Amino acid sequence: MIDNPLRRFLHSLHFGVRGAGRWRCDRPILPLLIAVQVLGGCSPQSRPGPVEDSQTSGRITVVSAQEAYGLIARERDAFQALYPQASITVRPGSSREAVRSLFAAECDLAVITRELTQEEREAAVRGRLALEGYRFARDALLAVVHESNPVENMSVPQLRAVYAGEAGAWPALAGGSGPIHPVLQPVASDVTEFFVEQVMGGEPIRARVYTEDSDSGVVARVKRDPAAIGYVTLAAAERGAKVLSLASLTGLPYRKPDLEAVYRGEYPMTRFFNLYERTSGPRLAAGFITFVTSRDGQELVRERGLVPTTVPVRFVRRSPMLGSH
Repeated sequence: MIDNPLRRFLHSLHFGVRGAGRWRCDRPILPLLIAVQVLGGCSPQSRPGPVEDSQTSGRITVVSAQEAYGLIARERDAFQALYPQASITVRPGSSREAVRSLFAAECDLAVITRELTQEEREAAVRGRLALEGYRFARDALLAVVHESNPVENMSVPQLRAVYAGEAGAWPALAGGSGPIHPVLQPVASDVTEFFVEQVMGGEPIRARVYTEDSDSGVVARVKRDPAAIGYVTLAAAERGAKVLSLASLTGLPYRKPDLEAVYRGEYPMTRFFNLYERTSGPRLAAGFITFVTSRDGQELVRERGLVPTTVPVRFVRRSPMLGSH
C-alpha cells in the first residue's frame, strides 16, 4: 500500500537555506563592507524564504522516457523562462522506470510513451494511488529502407515475417533482390517494446538482426546497406532513409506516415505520449501539465516532429499544380 512514502515525500520538501552565518564587521576595511556596516550593521545575512508550491512556483522532479526527454526538457526550459520561481528537474529513464518512480513517490510526474499497462493499473488500485493521465503528443513507428530499394509498400504481417525470420529475402516481399538485413533497436527501449507489441504481437524476434542504439544509428545503417530494413520514430522521418507506406493487413490500403494520417489514427503504428501525476502531488506538477497541453506547449510538440493532441490541428494540402516556394 503506497501511502507513507508519498506522505513522507511531500512533507520533506523544504526550500529554506540551512546554516546561514553572520557578517564579521569588526575590521571593515573595504568600502563595500563599510557601506554594509553603515546600512545594515552586523545583522544576520538575509535568507531566502521557502518557495511556495503553486501552479507556477515550487520544485518538482520529472522522470521522462528517453524518447520524450528532449521534448520535455524544452517544455521545462520554456516554462521556467515564463515562471522563474519554478524549478523542474527532468531525469531520463524508460517508461517502466518513470512509472515505478511515480508510484514510489521518487518523482512528481512520469512521462511515458505508452499507456499504463494492466499490471501497473492494478498496482495503483491495490496501493490506493490516485493518478491522472494526459495525452500530449502522438508519435508513429516508421519502417525505413535504403533509397535504392524498389519496395514502396509493406503490410504489418509482412514486417512481422521479416523479424520472425520467416521472410529472409527481398523477393518474398514483391520487390528487390538478395537477403534482408533487419535492424533492431535496444531490446529494453520503449520503441522496441512498442514494436514487439504492435508488430510481433508479443512474440519474440527470431531473425538474425543487426543492432543499433538509436533512431540515428538505424538510419545511418539503412543508408549504407541496400539490404537493410529498420524501424524509427516519427521524428526521424526526414533524416534521409526511405520511408515505406504500411497497411494493417495485407489487402488493406497502404498509408504513408504523414502528420494527418498519424493525427487521425489512420496510419497503423501510432502511439501516444502521456503525462501522469498523483492527484495529491504538488500543484506545480499540474501547472506544468497545463503548459505542456496549452497552445505554446503544443507548438513545441510540433517543432519536435510529433503530432499535437490537445489543440485543434488544421492540415493544408497544397495543389500539385502549384509550384513550391
